[in-house]
Amino acid sequence: MRLPRLAVTAVTAALLSAGPALALAPAALAATPTATASSAAVSLPHAKNFRDIGGYETADGHHVRTGLVYRSGKLSDLDANEQRTLTSLGITRDVDLRNAAERAEDPDALPAGVTYQVADVLSLAYGVKFHEDAAATLALALAAGLFSGSGDLGQSIGYPFMVNFVGADHAFHDTLLAVAHEPGALVYHCTAGKDRTGWTTAVLLTLLGVPRSTVEADFLASNTYTGNPDAVELSWLKAAFAEADKIYGSFDGYVRNGLGLTEADIATLKAKLLV
Repeated sequence: MRLPRLAVTAVTAALLSAGPALALAPAALAATPTATASSAAVSLPHAKNFRDIGGYETADGHHVRTGLVYRSGKLSDLDANEQRTLTSLGITRDVDLRNAAERAEDPDALPAGVTYQVADVLSLAYGVKFHEDAAATLALALAAGLFSGSGDLGQSIGYPFMVNFVGADHAFHDTLLAVAHEPGALVYHCTAGKDRTGWTTAVLLTLLGVPRSTVEADFLASNTYTGNPDAVELSWLKAAFAEADKIYGSFDGYVRNGLGLTEADIATLKAKLLV
C-alpha cells in the first residue's frame, strides 16, 4: 500500500513549479558571489533529473550553496551542446553511482576536463557483506536483480539495502569525500537520478542540516523531473532513514560509523557548502 504523497508546502510548490530550470536560492543568497543561482541556466534535455542541490535553508539559518553540486540521471546521451553546458557550469568531476553492467551499456559522454569517478553502490569489491540479516538481505537483493543491473532500487528492499550493504557504504563515502574536496563543481548520478542519487542527496542535505521535510520534498521532485509521477515514493526514503536508525541508532551514527566520515570530513563539507 502506497503512502500518501507529501503534503504540498512552500518548498514543494517551488520544486514542482520550477521545471528543469530549478532555482531555489533566495534573493539574498543569489546576490552572494559564492552562491549564485546557477541552476536557473541549466538545460540538459538528454539528462533527466539534472538539478542543483543547492539553495535550501538549513535548520540553523544557513543556506546550501548553489553552483557546486549537481545530481542527475545518466549522462550517456549528452550532445555537444550539453557537454559544453557542463563545462560552463564549472563541473570538473563526474561520480557514477551505477554498476558495471549499466556503465558498460551506457558509458558517460563527458567533455574534456571532467574527471570520471566510479562509486558503484552495488559493488562486490568488498565482498557480499551486510551489516545485519545478511542471508535474508542477500536473497532479496539477488531476487530483485540488483547486482545484475536488471533490478530497480525504487522498491521496498532497495532503500534499506543501500544502508545495509557494505559496498554501498564505500560508494557513498567516496562520493561525499569527492564533494568535499573537488576544487570545481561536481555531478553525481545513477541511471534515473532518483534512487541511488536520491539517497546520496538525502544524506548530504541532512548532514548539512537541511530539515527532513525539505529533504523529502527534494526527493519527491524526481516524480516531476523524470516525467513519471510514480518514480519514487516517500515510504522508500523513510525506509532508508529507518534502517540507519535501526542499525546505527541514529542518522549521525550512520554517517560516522557506516559511511566512515570523520568530524574533519563533515566540517569540510559544511565549510564548503554552507553560507
